[in-house]
Amino acid sequence: MAASSRALVLRLYRALLRESQRFSGYNYRTYAIRRIRDAFRENKNIKDSEKIEELLNKAKANLEVIHRQV
Repeated sequence: MAASSRALVLRLYRALLRESQRFSGYNYRTYAIRRIRDAFRENKNIKDSEKIEELLNKAKANLEVIHRQV
């Protein structure tokens, strides 16, 4: 993975965690944080650039959903 892609993924990861911290309900907040961490850990060894791009787009869409809900 190129350095710029790595930086983009880390920036997206931090943004997802930061935004999910804004949930007022404890259960929603902890569920979102757990799902984000698990998803990134599960997919950290993927090398296929098309799959990475697909996962990044999915994460960006999830960030927008979280942003609308909080």
